[in-house]
Amino acid sequence: MNKLVFLLICVFSLSLSAQSIKVKGTIKDSIGNPLEFANVIASIKATGATESYGITNYQGRYQLDLPKGETYLLRASFLGYENKEQTVNVSSDSENVDLDFILNPQENQLDDVEIVYEMPVTVKGDTIIYNADSFTNGDERKLGDVMKKLPGVEVNADGEIQVEGKTVTKVMVEGKDFFDGDSKLATKNIPADAVDKVEVLRNYNDVDQMRGLGNDRDNVAINIKLKEGKKNFWFGEVTAGAGIADEYGEENGRYLVHPKLFYYSPKYSINIITDFNNIGEVPFTFRDYFNFTGGFKNFNKGGGTNFRISDSDLGFAVSQNDKAKAIDAKFIAGNFGYSVNKKLDISGFGILSDNKSNFVKNSIRQYTLTGITENTNAENAQRSQLGMLKLSSTYKPNSNFQLDYDAIIKTSKQSEDDNTLSQFANFDNNIEEVKENKPFSINQNASVYYTLNDKNIFAAQIQHLYQDEDPFYKAITDLLPFPDILPLDVPQNRYNINQEKKIKTSKIDAKVDYYYVLNNTSNLNFTIGTTYSNQKFNSNIFQLLDNSDRLDFNSSQEIEGETFPLVNDVSYAFTDAFFGLHYKVKKGKFIFTPGVTLHNYNLKNEQLGSTVTQNDWMILPDVNVIVELKKSENIRFNYAITSEYTDINNYAQAFVFNNYNNLYRGNRNLENSLSQSYSLTYFSFNLFNYTNIGGNLSYTRQIDAIKSNAELVGINLVSSPINYDSNFPDETFSAIGRFSKTIKKVQFKIDAAVILTKTNNTINEEIRESQSLTQNYNASILSNFKTFPNFEVGYRFVKNDYDNGGSKQVFFTNRPYANVNLRFLKDFNLFAEWDYYNYANNLKTVKNDYSFFNANLYYKQGESPWEFSVQATNILNTESINNDSFNEQYSTTSQYFVMPRIVMFVVKYDL
Repeated sequence: MNKLVFLLICVFSLSLSAQSIKVKGTIKDSIGNPLEFANVIASIKATGATESYGITNYQGRYQLDLPKGETYLLRASFLGYENKEQTVNVSSDSENVDLDFILNPQENQLDDVEIVYEMPVTVKGDTIIYNADSFTNGDERKLGDVMKKLPGVEVNADGEIQVEGKTVTKVMVEGKDFFDGDSKLATKNIPADAVDKVEVLRNYNDVDQMRGLGNDRDNVAINIKLKEGKKNFWFGEVTAGAGIADEYGEENGRYLVHPKLFYYSPKYSINIITDFNNIGEVPFTFRDYFNFTGGFKNFNKGGGTNFRISDSDLGFAVSQNDKAKAIDAKFIAGNFGYSVNKKLDISGFGILSDNKSNFVKNSIRQYTLTGITENTNAENAQRSQLGMLKLSSTYKPNSNFQLDYDAIIKTSKQSEDDNTLSQFANFDNNIEEVKENKPFSINQNASVYYTLNDKNIFAAQIQHLYQDEDPFYKAITDLLPFPDILPLDVPQNRYNINQEKKIKTSKIDAKVDYYYVLNNTSNLNFTIGTTYSNQKFNSNIFQLLDNSDRLDFNSSQEIEGETFPLVNDVSYAFTDAFFGLHYKVKKGKFIFTPGVTLHNYNLKNEQLGSTVTQNDWMILPDVNVIVELKKSENIRFNYAITSEYTDINNYAQAFVFNNYNNLYRGNRNLENSLSQSYSLTYFSFNLFNYTNIGGNLSYTRQIDAIKSNAELVGINLVSSPINYDSNFPDETFSAIGRFSKTIKKVQFKIDAAVILTKTNNTINEEIRESQSLTQNYNASILSNFKTFPNFEVGYRFVKNDYDNGGSKQVFFTNRPYANVNLRFLKDFNLFAEWDYYNYANNLKTVKNDYSFFNANLYYKQGESPWEFSVQATNILNTESINNDSFNEQYSTTSQYFVMPRIVMFVVKYDL
């Protein structure tokens, strides 16, 4: 089937080639120098409609494909040069044509702006400007649909935008931030028909005087330019729909409401996004909440220290529409930007989200050491109420001074009720689990940038984080858990165990950078700074008896001569004082940035009536090398040694519950680990022949790693962290590659990822090496015709090899997929997508075949603001999906029940 489709597409492409000719040549200036990134546009002379366009390569060469039977006007242009036009008559028997252009310098540079807004693609320094209408066919609905069709731009399944293999860190609309710190909200909400130009800002830096001083090569921002009819006017859409679901039970009604409003003027901007539905569309997940940085950057990136404050999320299930049986989502967000005057800008956003999810999962868990197989059937009800508020300001009285202030407040309330039947070794255990957490945090950042003169530039930054967490855990079980550790009273009915925790964190980061510019190609960077973190950790475990009395466990229990602490009261302080020196120099095609940072680390933890301290001095080097082969082809190499420190959660010595069969205790004597990381990246973005090639090789070796020391009895796991010596390093190797090429209106894409991970852990006093090898391959073909139906066909293959101390398992997923976009009877548009999954393991004990088929039929008459649609998801009514996972103690394969067939009638009105 797939081979037949591929053959038909190839025949179709060859047929198109036979009906057209190639026009190729060079574009040079008046003294014969080739002009890279010059534009050539071919328009039909009779109608003026654009037929094709081309971009010159570093040799000044271009090429166009022109259908036979027309006369074309070819116009060549380049910023700062006069346009040149030539006429080409392509008859039915014409052959390929060679046509060169010589452009003369332009006296009036003001015409540059007109050229930028006329060309499909214009490259100006580090900025690539795409004319959206040159790449779209009118069937696009959101910004993400537009971005996918721009050469060199990718949009992944999570809505993140990637350019030249780099993730976009900022999205702006008309130069104003759009929910700073995330691109998903932009790609899934900004209407496609509002987009005029897309500006890709490579080597981006928010601060003008800092550009080029450090390593900006991985910073990419997107600026959306709106069509004229969308400026100084409110625009947006209101979508509402109702439908039914094909499921058991009484509540099968479905609804969706999506009002969205946008306003942009030179003075201010307002964006309002709402989303209420119970059809499985999750606009803002629990994972999005914790990953949403709000634009706050990694403070000590490149400084050699990795110290992260962890989130005590209790392992809450993550809402995803492909793994949940039911989801009810409510979401509202607002974003604003206001230019008070030429010196002061303020902006901010607020987000409120309330998701209710139901998960039903069956799992088979194979414990490596004991050989026990545990079968679980679990039903989980979760509610996540999330809130976030950010305010930002930038004060820039002149080009030499800039002051930024940002504050982001995050608060949430999560609750989860879990009912699990665990079956193992002729035992049945019914477990009820309750998880609750109400974390709160506020993160503030102030930055000052001052340019004394052309040689001396200063930057100072201070950041403060306050975080308060209170996770609560309850487990009610049939079987006595951890009888050798917990002094439980034998109940008449079931064991009711509860755990309270409180973690408070206050963390300050501060640093000053001084840049001394040696010349146009080199500078020195001196950095002095500190990180100070203070954390408090309290926890206790208690049992509720059958008569509702509370049995609090003492601070420690003496069992067979060994003391087991059960109450935590810990204070932990971490300090990193550092001084760094980096030298950046450009030599020809090479940019070298070697550096070294001197650190003094101080650690102090107080608990169990005593204090443990640690003082370390370290010198940590890092190197960044960039080879600019061409303007859009480069090689990047990074090497760094990183000292990794953990937070209070791993130092708290008393036991805490992770789940019903997992107890964890910290280690107050932990030391840091060292990681050596190597990364080699290649990327080529070729607008001449529309070929993009990217690849990355990376290797990380972690010595003295903080690893798990576990004791496994049956399915009960008791673990604690320890430092491994350098004879047992953890290693990760990854190789990632992607290739895409566009031939006429058809794009061919191939990408592959291979990740090998080796880890060492102690289980029952035996050091065991675990390996995981993941292979992920994808090949696809997609079209972008203006009038023909458009399609995408592809094939994904995933193979997971797990080796847990000699116990091996292999899982395969074969996944062909296809979608089609068909416009018919002028005003109707049908979009359908199909995914087929073949999931199995090498032993043939696990096998599942399932597929998903979704289809949407849209009707919109001409330029009417009204659109009507019938939308159907999971038309085949697939009940469940599979996945697998791996860690040092066990491997798991799971079956998730998913949302049923849903049919909706939807009305959309464009404002």
